[in-house]
Formats: sequence, structure tokens, C-alpha cells
Amino acid sequence: MDDLYAKITARRGSLERLMEKIPGFRGYMEMSARRQADRLIREHVAAQLKQQLNRLAQIEKMLLDTGGLRYMSQTRSAKTKFQTFIDRIATDRPGYSGFFDANKITADDLQVIYAFDEALLDYVEQFKERLDALQEAAQNGEGVEGAIQALDALGMEANAAYDLRENILKGIA
Repeated sequence: MDDLYAKITARRGSLERLMEKIPGFRGYMEMSARRQADRLIREHVAAQLKQQLNRLAQIEKMLLDTGGLRYMSQTRSAKTKFQTFIDRIATDRPGYSGFFDANKITADDLQVIYAFDEALLDYVEQFKERLDALQEAAQNGEGVEGAIQALDALGMEANAAYDLRENILKGIA
């Protein structure tokens, strides 16, 4: 019995050999890791964006406190686009094709998706910058409308970029 145990345990660490013996297993494991990475990236981005969205609520309060009621419909529009973007990132299912899915993601598609994921991280910084500009405009009482419009435009752009990412994952693009 000890010989059998020794023989079996000597084969530990043979995951590579197992992966070679089962067709498609390596790809399955890689896809699982990609799905996990996709989820982690999106959770991180959504958390960072939620912090920025909370800043928008504080800026709106500052505007209201200084008589800026006339800006609330504009900030609501920007906030809706911003919140939609966050919700899409946070609630989207893991984006890479599963083992038996009809739509397979190619290596080229993955490179494009990674570029879009990097862009998601860039949007965190861009929203921060636009909110900084809006906060400064609110404090100075000048340029508020333009700052809100810039924030609103960024929300539209970010959602359009996410549409493109989804199209790649669906095999549309």
C-alpha cells in the first residue's frame, strides 16, 4: 500500500500532463481565469466610479446651497448617464465566451477587449477630472453649465464605448 501511495503522490503537480491529455481543458482553465479577471476589473472600476458619483451628489448640494436650482435638471441628466455606465459595468455577466458557447472570442478579440478594459480605467480618471472642473465652477460660480455639459458628454461617450465592448463580446463587431 505504501508503494501505491508513493507512486500516486509522486505524480502530484502533474496538472500540465492532465491538461495535455484532456482536449480543450487548457483552454477551459484559461477562459475561467479570463472570466475572473474580467469580473475583478469591472468590480474595481465600478467601485472607483461610485466614489466619483458620490462626489457629484455633494457638488449638486453645493450648487443648491448657492442658488443653483436651475442646474438640477442638467446634473440629473449627467447623473443618469453616469449611473447607467456604472450599473452596466457592475452588473454585466462575465464577458468571455464559455467552453461550449457558440460565439468564441479570438486572441485578436481579447486584445481589443483588453484595450477597452484599459479604457474603463481611463474613464475613472476622466470622470474625476470633469467632476473637479464642475466643483471648481460651482465654487467660483462661473462655467457651471459648460462643466455639466462636459460631464454629460463624457457619460454618453463612456456608455457608447461600453456598447462597442459588448458588441465585440457578442461577435457583432
